[in-house]
Amino acid sequence: MSTPQAELLLDARNGVGESPVWDSVRQSLWWVDIPGRALWCWHSASGQARHWPTPEQTGCIALAAGSDALPHGQWIAAMETGIARLTPQADGTVDCAWITRIEQPEPGMRFNDGRCDRQGRLLAGTMVMDMSLARASGTLYALDGAELRALQGGFITPNGMAFSPDGKTMYLSDSHPNVQTVWAYDHDTDTGTPHNRRVLIDFKPLPGRPDGAAVDADGCYWICGNDAGLVHRFTPDGTLDRSLAVPVKKPAMCAFGGAGLDILFVTSIRPGGDLTDQPLAGGVFALRPGVRGLDEPRCVA
Repeated sequence: MSTPQAELLLDARNGVGESPVWDSVRQSLWWVDIPGRALWCWHSASGQARHWPTPEQTGCIALAAGSDALPHGQWIAAMETGIARLTPQADGTVDCAWITRIEQPEPGMRFNDGRCDRQGRLLAGTMVMDMSLARASGTLYALDGAELRALQGGFITPNGMAFSPDGKTMYLSDSHPNVQTVWAYDHDTDTGTPHNRRVLIDFKPLPGRPDGAAVDADGCYWICGNDAGLVHRFTPDGTLDRSLAVPVKKPAMCAFGGAGLDILFVTSIRPGGDLTDQPLAGGVFALRPGVRGLDEPRCVA
C-alpha cells in the first residue's frame, strides 16, 4: 500500500485549530480556532472558507440536531464558562444562546476536546489553560438535553474523545506530557455513562503526544501525534497499525469527511517562534488513508 500524501486544504494559520466536524448536509468542514475565538467553515464545492467570531474560546463543537434547514446549521459549542448554541449568520455574526453555564473549580479554565456519542450526547472535558501548571483540575462532562453531568475528574488535559462504531466503547486520552495515556471505557449507551476504564495505549514510548482523535468504519482509532507531525492508527486492541505524516509538527485533531467519508481532515497548531521549517503550521490538511469514516451524530441538546 502506498503512503498517502497530505494535501493542504487551507492555510488557515490557526493558533490552535481544533474539533473538525464534517457536515454531510452542506458538504463542508467545520472547526474552531481556540485562541482566535473563531468558528471556521470550508465548503468542498467552492473550495472557499470563512469564519465567524465566538464569544469565548471554544474547545469543541457538534452539529445540532434539527438544524439542517438553517443556511449554516447550528452548533453546540463547549467554551470557557459553559455550553452554548451558536447560529452563524450570513452577515458574519453569530447568535449565541447559552444552554448551561459551569462553575469552574479554579480560574483560567475552559472546555477542551469533546464529541457526541452515537446517541447524540456531547461528552467534553475541561482543563486549566496554562498547561505548565500541570493541575489535574479537569473533569469529563456529559450534556444530556440542558443538563450537564460530571462523569469523572482528575484530568490535566482531557483529549482524544471518540466512540466505537457500535457506541459501546469510549476512547479518551490525557495529552499532558506527564500523562500521555489513552484509555478505553465501556460506554453505557442507555445512560451515557462510561465505566471500566483501562489503559489502551501508553503513548510515552511513541512519537508525539496523544491529541484529538476519530474512529473509522473498521473500528480503528486515529489519533494525532502532537509534536511528531504524525497521525497514528491503532486497532481496537491498541496495536499501532500505521502512521501518516503531515507537514507540520503539531497536528491537533482529525475527522473523516468528504462525499464518501474517505478523507481524513487534520487541523493543526501554529506555535510562536521561528516557523521556517513548518510554514504551514496552523493549516488544515487532507489525507486519503484508504479507509472510510462514520457520519458524526447530531447533538440532541
